[in-house]
Amino acid sequence: MSTDVLNTDEAVEASPAPVRPRIRTRLAGRAPAPPPPGTALHAVSAATAVLLVLVAIGSLIHEPVLIPPLAASAAIIHSVPGLPLAQPRSVIAGHLLCAVVGYAVAASLGTTPWAAALAAGIGLAVMTVARTPHSPACATSVVIVLHTPQPASFVPLLVGSTVLLVLAGWALSYARPGAARYPAYWW
Repeated sequence: MSTDVLNTDEAVEASPAPVRPRIRTRLAGRAPAPPPPGTALHAVSAATAVLLVLVAIGSLIHEPVLIPPLAASAAIIHSVPGLPLAQPRSVIAGHLLCAVVGYAVAASLGTTPWAAALAAGIGLAVMTVARTPHSPACATSVVIVLHTPQPASFVPLLVGSTVLLVLAGWALSYARPGAARYPAYWW
């Protein structure tokens, strides 16, 4: 009789240790993989360059051209150029529609934070109905209600800035071979 046969009472099944996901995998969750370093560098450089151009234009004409919503728009255009909210229709028309909403709310309800919040919500509704989703544009209505810039100077600068952001996105998408082409559609 062999001595290497175990008694059934002594048999222990070797179960594998529970597989725990690595910490990095858990932190990543379901988010998409990061872009390759070249793509990320191109997007960041392009967005930064166009924002610096807006600052330079503002310095030349002595008007604040760079407002926070435009920085967010630049980030969207250069980081996720295929999304509907990054398309020219949404960027330009979204900011313009929310500017109109911002001025209308400021004129009718005043320049309180309550009115600014309401303007953002109404702006979102108007963009949704107009099929021009662009979340940073909601902030444009907030800026208008809280800071009440003169429409005669602010609106042309806003439209010009959004057109510049779109044209920069278009031009810079061709500057890097193999980059995603922007826009997916113009209107």
